[in-house]
Amino acid sequence: MNTLEMFGLDGQVAIVTGGSGVYGQFLCQGLCEAGALVIVAGNELDTCEQFVNQLRQAGHLAVAMFLDLSNEPSINNLAKNVIEQYGRIDTLVNCAVSRIGNASLEEVTAAGWVAAENVNGTGTMLMTKAVVPHMRQQGKGSIINISSTMGVVGPYFPMYELDGIVSGIEYTYTKFGIMGMTKWLASYYGRYNIRVNSISPGGNNIKGTKDEIRSQAVIDSYLALTPMNRFADENDLKGPVVFLASDAAKYVTGQNLIVDGGYTSW
Repeated sequence: MNTLEMFGLDGQVAIVTGGSGVYGQFLCQGLCEAGALVIVAGNELDTCEQFVNQLRQAGHLAVAMFLDLSNEPSINNLAKNVIEQYGRIDTLVNCAVSRIGNASLEEVTAAGWVAAENVNGTGTMLMTKAVVPHMRQQGKGSIINISSTMGVVGPYFPMYELDGIVSGIEYTYTKFGIMGMTKWLASYYGRYNIRVNSISPGGNNIKGTKDEIRSQAVIDSYLALTPMNRFADENDLKGPVVFLASDAAKYVTGQNLIVDGGYTSW
């Protein structure tokens, strides 16, 4: 197999949770461009279908499916439907995230914390649990968890405080937890040729995301902390997700690929 063939995903089926979100769209586009049939899964089916139409118009293979990560039957139904319709699941990208309960320690509530973890923690675990038996049966698979730089380092609060806001404790808890789960899954399922890795993106300032509303002071502070002096753009996650999904990374598991322009390198 030559190098170009290693990166190809022709004939493969990938599920991306939160696939119609801003980061999710980049990941779906990358996987589609590499040849995969991508299941764009999310709890806003109309939004997923609109995005899938864009992918199809560009000549890609994509299907929208409903997914409520806070509901176990919905998770199991998604995995069941993908297997029934396409016969395989080669890649799962756990990208969906809930920001409910994302607050400081003194402001967060037990109800908000639990609601967020039902998606971010329990939902991610159950989605992974639903696909693993199928990957074991086919003898291979790649699971890619989307973490964050907030799963690598603590928040730099002086930057957030320029806008009078705080980086929530629940979000940091979730992203560090995803890193730990990635290590556990990689250690256990490596024997079945199932690879499990994570990607930790840095910030972006792309239209449609929360970062777009940041003040210039926060933007300047973030860029000053980033050696490459820019935010992530719409292409920066495509290569990493295709690499981890493909045979080019067939000996890579249990790793966290940081894609942050050097933000965590200090």
